[in-house]
Amino acid sequence: MIQYVSTKGTAPPVSFDQAVLEGFAPDGGLYVPKRIPKIPVSTLKNWKGLDYPALAFEILSLFIHDTVIPRDDLKRLIDKSFEPFEHPELMPLVPLVSDENSGHTIYSMELFHGPTQSFKDIAMGFLMNTVDYLLERRNSRLSIILATTGDTGPAAAFAAKGKSCIDCWPLYPEGMISREQERQMTTLAAPNIHPVSVRNCPDGGDDLDLVVAKMFATPGQKEALNLSSVNSINWCRVMAQSVHYVYGYLKVCDTVGDPVHFCVPSGAFGNMFAGFLAREMGAPISCFICANNTNQTLHQVFSTGVFKKEDLCPTLSSAIDIVVPYNFWRFLYFIGGEDGKKLAGWMTDFETQGEVRFDRQMHARIRQGYTSCSVSDKLTLETIRHFWNHQGYLLDPHGAVAVAAALETAREGGIDSGAGQPLVCLTTAHPAKFPDVIKKALNAENGLPRAACHDTIEQARRLDESFQRCDISELERFLIRDIENHL
Repeated sequence: MIQYVSTKGTAPPVSFDQAVLEGFAPDGGLYVPKRIPKIPVSTLKNWKGLDYPALAFEILSLFIHDTVIPRDDLKRLIDKSFEPFEHPELMPLVPLVSDENSGHTIYSMELFHGPTQSFKDIAMGFLMNTVDYLLERRNSRLSIILATTGDTGPAAAFAAKGKSCIDCWPLYPEGMISREQERQMTTLAAPNIHPVSVRNCPDGGDDLDLVVAKMFATPGQKEALNLSSVNSINWCRVMAQSVHYVYGYLKVCDTVGDPVHFCVPSGAFGNMFAGFLAREMGAPISCFICANNTNQTLHQVFSTGVFKKEDLCPTLSSAIDIVVPYNFWRFLYFIGGEDGKKLAGWMTDFETQGEVRFDRQMHARIRQGYTSCSVSDKLTLETIRHFWNHQGYLLDPHGAVAVAAALETAREGGIDSGAGQPLVCLTTAHPAKFPDVIKKALNAENGLPRAACHDTIEQARRLDESFQRCDISELERFLIRDIENHL
């Protein structure tokens, strides 16, 4: 049975169910498996024809022992999680005609066909169903708090809606997510969902993350309030997201073992770490392109070896407006030799000095199998416009960041371009969630094309909203009081 340990190394190992229900480890670290299971090439070949739920069952079974969740129950939880998806393939891969000079076949892997039109639905449905299942067996209840920069909150709120053992507080920085994303949380009308709009967050979701982390770290508070979180700090989220990398690889490769590249629009590094996990398990992914917008903490560390927090700059791709990518600590834990003491030292340096400067050897490890790119708002708009005008294919701003980064990296020779190797770009949200950006990109002042609309988002415009407002300076006190009232 795989046990889960803290990246800081001072908390005792726990089982899968403990890791999921606790969220953060008691020492403030993030839970990771004590060992990463390996998938032989022969097994990958046998999996090539599986549909997504069947593949998810095979991979997640490697991390979840049947004494924790029996196999029949696990299969039921997975199937239930994907019932709300609207596309028969769940995550179709659409080939895009790219610049001939790139030498690659570029695919858009559409991860947005879930109930809130975001890739967050892929893991969030499974996580919430799993948490509710585990709580029912324990006759327990959890207060889930999470910060969102756009898509995590709606996905979590929808997945938690009506759950018997969960109350959920999605927190979002006022004015820094789209109204479409906001209304997906505020119009649910569920008694166990409590959206909070938070004023005065200059660093957006990072300011909210600091408050959440403090609440978890305050002695006795986590237990008193039954706190947990479903941000990508929760192990179950990144574990579940690793499946779509294996699925995408098996879909586009001609022969298992052939090289495939992935380009990922990245904010908190949760989706990127899931890719790392998939490759460590055995998926023959040749290279990852980490695509940032102008908030380029990750691009900076990959290209220079300096992990440094800069001031947040609001962009058109708001869901990845993050300057403290906390899942990067999980990545550093593994490539740094699984040394909790070393990682804790880096975290302390980052907190006290605002940066970590890695030596040449560590920087080389960070870069192995990775490259990165920063994409401006101007290039984001140009990419949306180009693919709509030339191919009739509409990208959301985050997918556009990924496609633009992929094209630029390929043209500059940043990845191997041999024999048209597949390059899979993760498109993470439906364009309908960002109508103002699409209007600007397409100069569509007289109305949006049908591809920029979605029925559920249109319906939410007509529903009444219910939410609470709070200043960031009062957020901790507000949450404690509100959670106590619901307990």
